[in-house]
Amino acid sequence: MTKQIDAQIIGAFGRQYLAETSDGHILTCLTRGKKSEAACGDWVKLQLTAEDQGVIESISPRSALLFRSDAYKQKLIAANVNQLILVVAPEPTFSDELLSRSLIAAHQQNLDTLIVLNKCDLKEKLDTARKQLATFRNIGYPVLELTATSDASPLLPWLTGKTSILIGQSGMGKSTLINKLIPEAQVRTREISTALNTGKHTTTHARLYHLNSDTHLIDCPGLQMFGLYHLNTSEVEQGFREFAPYLGHCRFNNCRHLHEPDCAVRQAVESGKIDPRRLALFQQICNELQFEKY
Repeated sequence: MTKQIDAQIIGAFGRQYLAETSDGHILTCLTRGKKSEAACGDWVKLQLTAEDQGVIESISPRSALLFRSDAYKQKLIAANVNQLILVVAPEPTFSDELLSRSLIAAHQQNLDTLIVLNKCDLKEKLDTARKQLATFRNIGYPVLELTATSDASPLLPWLTGKTSILIGQSGMGKSTLINKLIPEAQVRTREISTALNTGKHTTTHARLYHLNSDTHLIDCPGLQMFGLYHLNTSEVEQGFREFAPYLGHCRFNNCRHLHEPDCAVRQAVESGKIDPRRLALFQQICNELQFEKY
């Protein structure tokens, strides 16, 4: 068979993929080379090799590509999404740094963002989680509180008309959210590993689900780190949205907000307008980029 067809990648398993045609037909497919250059959400042209199998011949231009990277490799997460939903919970504990890094990557791709605080029935630990998120609320990130095991419907208005991706650390309840919103998905869930204070990985690949014809949701494996090696210092700086009123007001155009005199960002920290931990994270990320690239 030599026929080429258009399809969307709805599941990514390394070099193997699930693709869906416009009429809902599901095929398995591979890339021609050793590199996995397609991401969940990509639109592709397939060369059919059997009725339900094909090879990816080309990838259509993307409206967005969310990925993470270090000095050695890139890890594609999802393509053609327009909203990033970060799922956290009172238990297991979540990482402020992972949240911040993910939000920086989303900003660089012009994605809408939402933080979902799940498991709000864990009352004894809820206040601690809320305090952790206070900095993000204060700089304008929306935070939605819910308990997915009992009711995930508060998330639905945020999803309508968008292609969203759920990310977060393992054990935060992403799969439970998917199961409640799309019962037929039957995503596996597992108990949290209390010994390691982290969740067991329940999703081993990215998977796209359709809520309706114009609302789609991608679930992906739990993340513990989010490398930003693909960004430059200016892009990282722009990802700290609370810096915006002060950028361009430092004495030096290339101010790194370290020890330079008349630094508007550091002055904002000293006056309590910027959380000092956020500036410290900015400096940490910039140091990583400088160390890795030079």
